[in-house]
Amino acid sequence: MKRTIASLLLSSALSLAAFDAMAADKVTLQLKWVTQAQFAGYYVAKDKGFYEEEGLDVEIKPGGPDIAPPQVIAGGGADVVVDWMPSALATREKGVALVNIAQPFKRSGMMLTCLKESGVTSPADFKGKTLGVWFFGNEYPFLSWMSQLGLKTDGGPDGVTVLKQGFNVDPLIQKQAACISTMTYNEYGQVLDAGIKPEDLVTFKYEDQGVATLEDGLYVLEDKLKDQAFKDKMVKFVRASMKGWKYAEENVDEAAGIVLENDATGAQTEEHQKRMMGEIAKLTAGSNGALDEADYTRTVASLMKGGSDPVITKEPTGAWTHEITDAALK
Repeated sequence: MKRTIASLLLSSALSLAAFDAMAADKVTLQLKWVTQAQFAGYYVAKDKGFYEEEGLDVEIKPGGPDIAPPQVIAGGGADVVVDWMPSALATREKGVALVNIAQPFKRSGMMLTCLKESGVTSPADFKGKTLGVWFFGNEYPFLSWMSQLGLKTDGGPDGVTVLKQGFNVDPLIQKQAACISTMTYNEYGQVLDAGIKPEDLVTFKYEDQGVATLEDGLYVLEDKLKDQAFKDKMVKFVRASMKGWKYAEENVDEAAGIVLENDATGAQTEEHQKRMMGEIAKLTAGSNGALDEADYTRTVASLMKGGSDPVITKEPTGAWTHEITDAALK
C-alpha cells in the first residue's frame, strides 16, 4: 500500500511538472553574437530562475559570424533579438519592421583602436589609411562617422580603405591596418593580451567623437505587437531580463561564471569573461530598460547625416515603443 501511495505521489508530481512545463510561455531570444558576458543579463535571468518566476520558458540562441538577428526574426526563428540600433533602423527602412521594446545598454562600447606608429593622432589622420571594419550590420556606425568626416570608403586618395575585419584583432597585430574596430569590453583587451602596450595605441571612442549610436537593444517585429498575448509575454520577458542585468552589474564575477557555464564551445576563459563583464556593467549602468528618447534621437540624427550616403534616409516612425517597459517596470 505504501508503495502504491508513493507511486501515486511520484506520478502526480511528474504530471504537475509536465503541466507546468507545458503551461510556460515559450520565448526564443536570438543573440547578436556568441555566448559571452555581453549577454550576461539573459543568462543570469535564466540561471537564477527569473524567467521561470514569470512563467516563461526561454531559449537563448547564440549568434555568430554568419548569423544576422534581423534575418533570423524575419524568418520566424526568434521572438525577440538583440541588435544594435543602426542595424535595426537600416533593416526597418529596407522593409523588415523591427521595433525596439527595451534598451538595456545605455552607452556605446565601440572604438577604433590604432597603432601609434601609423601616425594617426586624430580623425583628420584617417585619410589615406586602411581601417578595419566589421560587417553583418556592425558597419553602420562606422560608415555614418566616415560620412560625417567627409571621407569616402572606396579606397581613393581622399578617403579610407576599408578592410573587412574578421572578429579578431589580427589586422592590427599583423599591421595590415592602421586602425581596427574594437569594443571596450572585448577586442581592446585582446590587443593588450597580444603584447601591445596601451601607450603604443591611440583609441577613438565613438562616444567621445559625438557619433555614438545605441547598441544591444531588444527588438521584435511590429506586427507581433498587435497580439496582446505576445505583448504580455514580452512584458514578462523584459522584466525578468532587466532583473538579470541588474544582478549581473552587482555580481560581476558570478555573472561571468554563469556565462562560462552556458558556453557550449568552451572557447571563453574565466579571466576574459570577468574583464568583459566588468566593462559591460559600465555600459548597462544607468538603464532600467526603458529607451531614453534623447539617446534614440541622437542615434537617428547621426545615422541621417553624411550627405549623399546616409545609413538611413528618413526619420523612422514606429521604430520604438515604451509600452512594454512601462508595464514591465511598474
